[in-house]
Amino acid sequence: MGKIKIIKKEEDKTETLDKAVIAAPKTGGKTPKKKIVAGTLHVEATFNNTKVVLSDKDGNTLFWTSAGALGFKGAKKGTPFAASKAGSIIGEKAKALGIKEVNVKVKGVGSGREPTIRAFMAYDIEITGVNDVTPVPHNGPKPKKPRRV
Repeated sequence: MGKIKIIKKEEDKTETLDKAVIAAPKTGGKTPKKKIVAGTLHVEATFNNTKVVLSDKDGNTLFWTSAGALGFKGAKKGTPFAASKAGSIIGEKAKALGIKEVNVKVKGVGSGREPTIRAFMAYDIEITGVNDVTPVPHNGPKPKKPRRV
């Protein structure tokens, strides 16, 4: 079974060319759709990784990154250095978007809690408050029965 060749009339070709000229692509770089002044920075710092999410006041995610997404592997993902790199990446993006102030919510007990916030503060964005939303068990599950030997 060979290829089938379809021959179109000359009139159809001119129509498609005219439509292509009308629907020319827009020039310029990527510009933000709307200006966001305030937001929330969510930091989840575990022993193995640090995740950073920047959202608006309604909770809609704008940007996110993590130490693993930046190329750190294995035990290096949980280091304060990797967390500070993640914070600086989000800080750059927030500055470009025009965010002036953020409220920080920190979750977890990893070593990347403070370095992430310190790196984010280097981009002249005011931090209005820091909340610790780490879940705390009230008593936990029932312990195992003692072993009978």
